[in-house]
Parts: sequence; structure tokens; C-alpha cells
Amino acid sequence: MNFAPISLQVPRLLLPSPGVDLTTWAVVACDQYTSQPEYWAQVDALVGAAPSTLRLMLPEIFLGAADEASRIAAIHDAMRRYLAEGILVEQPPGLALVERETAPGRTRKGLITALDLEHYDFTPGAKPLIRPTEGTIMDRLPPRIRVREGAPLELPHVMVLIDDPEHLVIDPLFAEPLQPLYDAPLMLEGGRVRGWRVDHPLLIQWVVEQLARLADPAAFNARYGVIDEPVLLYALGDGNHSFATAKAIWENLKRAAPDPSAIMNHPARHALVELVNLHDDGLEFEAIHRAVFNVDPESLLTALAAFCKAQGSTLTLLDSPSWPAAKQTWAEWRQQPGQTIAFVSRDRCGVLIIGQPRLTLPVATLQAFLDDYLPTLPTARLDYIHGEAALEQLGGSAGNIGFYLPALAKSDFFPTVIRDGALPRKTFSMGEADEKRFYLECRRIV
Repeated sequence: MNFAPISLQVPRLLLPSPGVDLTTWAVVACDQYTSQPEYWAQVDALVGAAPSTLRLMLPEIFLGAADEASRIAAIHDAMRRYLAEGILVEQPPGLALVERETAPGRTRKGLITALDLEHYDFTPGAKPLIRPTEGTIMDRLPPRIRVREGAPLELPHVMVLIDDPEHLVIDPLFAEPLQPLYDAPLMLEGGRVRGWRVDHPLLIQWVVEQLARLADPAAFNARYGVIDEPVLLYALGDGNHSFATAKAIWENLKRAAPDPSAIMNHPARHALVELVNLHDDGLEFEAIHRAVFNVDPESLLTALAAFCKAQGSTLTLLDSPSWPAAKQTWAEWRQQPGQTIAFVSRDRCGVLIIGQPRLTLPVATLQAFLDDYLPTLPTARLDYIHGEAALEQLGGSAGNIGFYLPALAKSDFFPTVIRDGALPRKTFSMGEADEKRFYLECRRIV
């Protein structure tokens, strides 16, 4: 079932057969723990020979590794084997209602569906119904394309935000008598996940009508105080580059198709996602911090001061005796004009105060500098870190420096994307690393 005006398709999900242990089956999104190989070694040890989505995805820590090609071939082989052996079982058409317990007493609600890639465009300045929320880095797509290209299945870790302050799209479904699909604890402090089938025509119609209400042009323009602005219904929250990868492959398929009309029914036209309401009580926006490896921290800070000066800004550096003291200073200075970023290296920590910044967000100022400075250092490497403890550990190691950034306010999210377009990459995170979506459901894309 396709609902083209709101870019939605009711998918046929593939779920593990009843005998599969869901705790070892479900694995966190591939773009997490990218500087912590010990995490992925622990996952591998836990999974062992059991059926697992670990065998159907490539943790991004291994992108570019010498054995990348053999890993991708093994992924495609495992997908075909899981289908042939009945480890994955196709379900009737339907959505999946999801409740994710991310911490004691805190849950996040979502709805698994498929979105139409025809209504998505990551070209800067484009304003389709489905939009990226961070700039798409084109050189990040080829390795992801190699994983998805030729794969018979997709596994979603993409979470797409809708702005539904009245909680009318997803929440009412929890009051319905739905058939359970799964209920399992997740590995390594990942919480718990529960799912229910949503396939009754009246319930699907409810979802469609409520999304259509949010997509009404007049209501949209009134809600955001704009005039004749194209509707933004779906904003990519997590998985921007994975969704862009699906789009790139879809465009390649169209270009190669001998029959342009027949290809429009290809399953790769849609991509599986989890819809999440921006106003869900269990959704927290976390900052994504920066860790820079293989640099001289003092030289980097000197270069940052020169960069700020060239931008017409000022940089004041406040040293702190300890990392907790630096965070306290950071919190105090956040109330003052300017931008504040805490930093930690092996020999020094403190707070950077940027006065008269040219860019709106602290993350934008820092990222602009790093994009300018790091290419001049052949061995330097930048990583995006979820969580303060990991940042302190990595930034405090010799030859590294970590930057601690503020979280984006949820109330600013849709208005900023509508007004300014895509945010700087890795501006925010929907929760800590272990709160990210775990792979569980699959869908055929061939």
C-alpha cells in the first residue's frame, strides 16, 4: 500500500523466526563506537555463531579496512543464507509500533514504515517533503554504497522526526489491541525493545490522515510563521548518510533501467525507517562531541585563534585545573554572550570563549575550523563522539584533543532546518550511543 501524497509505503517486514535469540540478533547502529574497537569485539564475542544482524551490517569502524571487500561479500552471503534457511520470515504488509526502553523509567516510541526516496533530495537548497538535517558529505557515500549495492536486504537504523506536538500520529496506537511482534532485552546496556503489528486498515488510515494533517500547506506555513514555504514533513534525525546512500542507489537504478516506468515499482524506491515524534518524552537531544587524533593540541589551539581572528571573531582561552572544573566553567559561561566550547587534552583542559562568532552554532564554528585545518595535517583524524566519558578518555590521550559541545534545543530543530537548511554535520544526536536504534527488522530491496 502506497500513500504517495505523504511519501509513505506500508512495508512487508522480515523478522527473525521464533527460535532466534533477539538479544544476540539485535545490534546497535553501525555508526556508533567508531573509535572503540573493544565494543565491537565484545559484540562479536557475545554473538558467536548465533544468527545476528552483526553479520548483516558493517560497523563503520571497519570502513576502509584492508578486508573491507571480504567483509561486504560475507554480509551479502549471510543475507542470502538467512533468507534461504528461514531465519528471516516475511510478515504480512503492516507497520510496526515500537517502544524502546532506553533507561530505567524512560521509553521512546516509534513507528516502522517505508518512505519514498522520490520525495527526498540531499542537494543543498532543495526543499522536498523529506529532508536531511545535516550536510551530506559525498565522499562518505561510496563505502556505504558498496555495502548496500547488491544486498538483498536493508536493515534500518534511520530515525526520522515528525513535528507532532499534539501526539496524534503514534501515541493513540498504543491504546489499541495490537498483535505483539517482539519483546526482548538488548545487549550491552541497550535497554529493551517491544514491537506490535499495525495492519488494520482503519489504524493505517488514522496514521495517514494525521500525517496528511501535518503536511497541509496552509497549516504548515501558519505553524512556522512562513509564507509559501514548501512543506517539511519528515526530517532525518539519525542515519542521514544511510538514507542518502539509499537515494544514490535508487537514482543509479533509474538511470540504468531499460524501462523508466517499470522501474518505479522497484522495492529500492522506498527505504525503511522509524518515525519518531520530536515531542516524544523519551527522545533526548544529545550533543555530538569532537575528538581529534594525531595532532599537537597546542598548535591546534593556536591555529583556532588565528582562524577566529580571520573570521572577525575573538577567542579567549580559560584554563581549568581539572575536567570537572572545565565543565563547570563551561556551564557558567554558556549564560553569557558568545559561544563556549570545553576542551580536554593530556596536559591541559579548559574552556574556549568565542566572541562575535560569524556562525550561529558553536558546532558550526568549530567544524568550519576543523574542516579548514585538519587537511593540512596528513596523519590527523577527526571522530564524532557520543558521550562525555568517551570524550574525556579519547581527548585525554597523548596526541589527541577533545571538544565538548552543547546540545541543540528541540524547539529550535524544525524552525532551523526550515529557515537555514541542513545543519553542520553531526550537530546533534538523538540520545547516547547505547540509546541508538538497534537493527532488528529487515526488508527486501531486490
